[in-house]
Amino acid sequence: MSTLGDLPPDQTRLWMRRIAGWVADYRDTIHQQRVTPDVAPEDIAAAFAALPPEHGEKLSAIFEDIERFIVPGLVHASHPRFLTERGGALSTPGIVGEWLALALGAGTPASPTTTALEATTLGWIRAVLGLAGTFEGIVHDSAAAATLHALAAARDAAHPDARRRGLSGSPKMMIYTSDEAPASVEQAAVTLGLGTDNIRRVETDGELRLRPSALRAAIARDIHARLRPLAVVATVGTPSCAAVDPVPAIADVCVEHGLWLHVDASEGSALALLPEGRWVLDGVGRADSVVVSPHAWLFVPSPLTALYTRRAELLADARPPRCGLPMLSAWIALRAIGRAALEARIREHLRLARRFAEWVKADPDFELMAPPTMAVVCFRARPATISDAEVDELNRRLVSQVTSGGRAYVTETRVGSAVAMRIAVANVLTAESHLADAWALIHDAFDRTLID
Repeated sequence: MSTLGDLPPDQTRLWMRRIAGWVADYRDTIHQQRVTPDVAPEDIAAAFAALPPEHGEKLSAIFEDIERFIVPGLVHASHPRFLTERGGALSTPGIVGEWLALALGAGTPASPTTTALEATTLGWIRAVLGLAGTFEGIVHDSAAAATLHALAAARDAAHPDARRRGLSGSPKMMIYTSDEAPASVEQAAVTLGLGTDNIRRVETDGELRLRPSALRAAIARDIHARLRPLAVVATVGTPSCAAVDPVPAIADVCVEHGLWLHVDASEGSALALLPEGRWVLDGVGRADSVVVSPHAWLFVPSPLTALYTRRAELLADARPPRCGLPMLSAWIALRAIGRAALEARIREHLRLARRFAEWVKADPDFELMAPPTMAVVCFRARPATISDAEVDELNRRLVSQVTSGGRAYVTETRVGSAVAMRIAVANVLTAESHLADAWALIHDAFDRTLID
C-alpha cells in the first residue's frame, strides 16, 4: 500500500480484476453457502485487532480475512433460498452499475450528467409503470422518507402557515390508512408533530384490503368530533401479504372530503409492467403522490425510491440535494435487462409463488392466510391435533428452526392477529427447485416439532 493511502495503477488493475472474478464466482456458487451463519458476532470480532493498524496492511491479507471471517458470518441476501424481498432483488448489471457509480460519483456535486440521468431514469420508471406524464419524480432513499415528505406536503396544503407558525392552535389533523399498511405512516406522524393518536387504522376486508365504507365512517366520526381529516395513505402491496387497497374507491372518498391521497406502491408497483397486472395501479393517476421502489422488484440496486407527485410545488422543499450518481446503476440495470426480460422475470416469480401456494393448499396440515396477489405467500401450519392457542407458537418455532438451520430463509408475519410464515420470490437466482427445498425443510421442521 502506498504511503499516500492508495494503490498504484498496476495494483489497482490487478485487484479490480481479482474482485470482479471473485464476485462472479460468488454469484455462481452462492447456492453452496449457508443462507444464515452459524457463528456468533463475538467469535468474528475476536479475530480482529482492537485498534486500527499503524501502517497499511497488504490487500491480500485483508482479503484472506474477508473469506475466512466476513463471508461466513453473513446472511446471504442474494442466495436463491433467501425467500424475502429485503435485499435479494439484485442483478449483475445492477452490481456493475454500483461499482461504476461509486468510482465516478461518490460525493460528486450536481452536474449536467446527474440531472439528465435522474430525469431520464425517473421518466423510464414512470413510463414502464404507466403513470401519467403529469407526475413529476423526486429521488429518495426509502419509501418511509418519501411518505414523510408527501404527508408534509399534505399538511402544508391544508395548513399553509405550519412551517412558519407550527401547528399550535390548529385542529387535530387526521391521517387514515389500513390496519395492514406499513409503520412508516406512524413514523411520519411523529416526525411531523402530528402524533400517533392522529392515525386512524381502518379495518380491512377478507383479502386484507382497506374497506372504503369503513374509511367513510371513520372520517364522518372525526368530522363530527371536530377533528380535521388531512390525508389517506393507500397501499399497493402491504408489508405482510402484498394486499392491494381499492385505490379508485379510496380516491372517491378523498375527492368528497378534499383529502390528500398518497399511495404507497413501493412494494407492488412493478406488477403493473405486465398487461395482466396493470390493475394494481388503477386509480393511482388520481393520487396527489405515489411512491415506488424500483429496488423492490425491478432488480436495480437499493436503496432507490421514487416519489411521484402531481403537486410538485408543495414538495420543492422535500427534494434531497443531488449528490453523486444514485441513478447511474439503475439506468445501467434497466438498459441491460430491458422491459421484455423484466416482464418475463416478474411473470416467472408469480408462477413460482403460485406453485408454492398450490403445495400449501394441497397439504391438510397447512393453510393459506391470503390469496397470493403477487410473488408473496402467507401461510401457516394448522394441524388438527393442536389447539388454537398453540398454533401461533408452532409457526414461530417453524420459522426459527428453518432459518437458523442455514439452508433457507423464511420470515414470520402477522395476518390480522394470527402468526404466519411468509415467503417472497424476488431473487433472479431463485428457481422452483429452491422453493421445493424450502418446502421440504418446513415439513421436516414441522414433523420434528410435533414429535417433540
